[in-house]
Amino acid sequence: MRDTVVLYPGLGVSHLLPMVELSGLFLRRGLAVTVVVVEPPAASTDASSRVARAAEANPSIHFHVLPLPPPDTTVSPELPRDPFALFRLANAPLRDYLRSVSPSAASMRALVFDFFCIDALDVAAELGVPAYLFYTSGACSLAVSLHLPHKQAEVSASFGDIGDAPLCFPGVPPFIPTDLPENALDRDNKVYRKILYTFERVPACHGILVNTFEWLEAKAVAAIREGACVPGRATPPVYCVGPLVSGGGEAKKHECLSWLDAQPEKSVVFFCFGSMGSFSKRQLEAIATGLEMSGQRFLWVVRSPRRDGASLYADDGHQPPEPDLRELLPEGFLERTKAWGLVAKATGAFVTHCGWNSVREGITAGVPLLCWPLYAEQRLNKVFMVEEARVGVEMAGYDREVVAADSEDGRRLRGRAMAANERPWRLCSKG
Repeated sequence: MRDTVVLYPGLGVSHLLPMVELSGLFLRRGLAVTVVVVEPPAASTDASSRVARAAEANPSIHFHVLPLPPPDTTVSPELPRDPFALFRLANAPLRDYLRSVSPSAASMRALVFDFFCIDALDVAAELGVPAYLFYTSGACSLAVSLHLPHKQAEVSASFGDIGDAPLCFPGVPPFIPTDLPENALDRDNKVYRKILYTFERVPACHGILVNTFEWLEAKAVAAIREGACVPGRATPPVYCVGPLVSGGGEAKKHECLSWLDAQPEKSVVFFCFGSMGSFSKRQLEAIATGLEMSGQRFLWVVRSPRRDGASLYADDGHQPPEPDLRELLPEGFLERTKAWGLVAKATGAFVTHCGWNSVREGITAGVPLLCWPLYAEQRLNKVFMVEEARVGVEMAGYDREVVAADSEDGRRLRGRAMAANERPWRLCSKG
């Protein structure tokens, strides 16, 4: 029986896919990999199909769906929708499963878990299995998150009440409080308190795997390793395991790729706001009007607006409804732009919500990033891309819709993006 590494992702595709990509590092070293998945409380065919597709595409990985215990009906008739509470509830079945597949702790080399699964530390300690955090975002947001408990203890008020004076965190450029995740602006916010609790526990891990490459975020990585982010406590070893970007290996080529192949090189702007981002109909119309006026070739992934107008879909396994483009976009827009727009090498810029999966894909593709952050740690990612790596520009307040490819600003931005593209692949080729 081969030694095994168990990977334990958080909910949603943005947490599952990086774990699947990470598994390749262990497989290449001769280890067996098991991915343990917790389905969301509102289990759906969409969530099941995600796991099924991942399993079909990765036959060398064993996938196990963890059955959750019934809810405590004295508290609520339903399972908790709070992911932290849900994964805490999953500790018991996780413990049972790990015992069943590996009676001897010696054959289980490690449990690698998502930060939502922080309470799995207790299971690992009980079974004597080394536990590692896999942080699916970048080192800059990790440095901020690790230092937040210390910084919040220094500040007597909520970050949302202290004005626009820049905050200074180890290893990252100064940023204004509103660049923090929205929950972190209120010190009494329940989600924020759970985030503080989570990162207070991280130093108890055997190590931290970060989904980045060291050259890109050298200052943040150094600050974490040197202990500046958790003063007075020991910092676990930090391992940069990126770039974890899988190539396009699907047998069937999507029609948009054929369209992209027919466009001039570096001529298309790609608009995509992740698996959970949502814009109102009014915002979609404004984007469409700007694209049409610019005359810029574009590829735009449009998602149906949420009925309540929020900018974020819950990543609960349910797919948003298919958008009715003719109803959502200005009348005649699709017909007027069909020759140079569509709702590889042709991609010249990427308008991104700054989710880390999209950021690393844009950087490794060597395209400039136009930053439109929406939620979670995306504003912190924007600060890093604009102020530190200088491979992106911020959409808010920027005086042009698109940096034209033939402008001086566009050439400088593209040059930095291409340099960022080449460096990590050279490092990977050296092992």
